[in-house]
Amino acid sequence: MSEPRPPWSARRRRLLLWLAAGAVLAGLGAVGLPGELGVTAAFLAALCAFLFVVALVVFITVPGPDTLGTLLRTSPLAGAVLVVAVLLVLANPAGSLRWLWVVAALAAAAWTAFAVWDTRRTGG
Repeated sequence: MSEPRPPWSARRRRLLLWLAAGAVLAGLGAVGLPGELGVTAAFLAALCAFLFVVALVVFITVPGPDTLGTLLRTSPLAGAVLVVAVLLVLANPAGSLRWLWVVAALAAAAWTAFAVWDTRRTGG
């Protein structure tokens, strides 16, 4: 039998609550605010909803404390981020945001190298 999952911390519950409240309030603002303020509120609502789903998936997948450390040591996740960042660099050869994608690709390469090194170092 597997061990029971530890209960979620108050910080995790509070984060999910704030993200859900942000999505709902910004969604109401999208409906009630005129023009570009409504569009901005709609984008904010979508961002909060997306982050809520991502946080929920991460919290279910990585139980217990040290979530960030576990994610930093996950080499498949780091490799996937590296692939996406390199694709963004290649898709924007002369655009104004190319520098951002290059920095993101370099950071993802460093993350991937750390995750692989740490996994091999600890034998896990």
